[in-house]
Amino acid sequence: MVSLTINGTPFEIEAEDEKPLLWVLREDLGLLGPKYGCGIAQCGACRVLINGESSPACAVSLGSLAGSSIVTVEGLSGPDGTLSLLQQAWLDEQVPQCGFCQPGFLIAATALLAQVPRPSDAQIDEAITNICRCGTYPRIRKAIHRAAAALSQV
Repeated sequence: MVSLTINGTPFEIEAEDEKPLLWVLREDLGLLGPKYGCGIAQCGACRVLINGESSPACAVSLGSLAGSSIVTVEGLSGPDGTLSLLQQAWLDEQVPQCGFCQPGFLIAATALLAQVPRPSDAQIDEAITNICRCGTYPRIRKAIHRAAAALSQV
């Protein structure tokens, strides 16, 4: 049994310690935002925040997370469903095409903006290593800059 907090809610998870967090989230808890992409922590589709750090959920075992705080893309909006400034910027810049990779990008961008409030394009490119098969990288950068500007006014 592993105790952790997911999107602000405490959970007691009964699963094997070796079970990847991604499968706990998707199969056991029904949180379908984090996606299975590559299974080897390279594509970023499964990214979640673990204690504030962007991490690939496919490569982290449940047993290593006791007491951790996890945030999935479902947890980025407010309790009333209000989108975060980053999520709103994503929509305003029309970032998604197919949308498959977007939850992972939103998580990675959230972590970046928490560390670097006004990132340059180079800092974005260095920090956000997720893969988008649709090639929306220019819109992703614009959305991150837009969110950074909005966050600086809050």
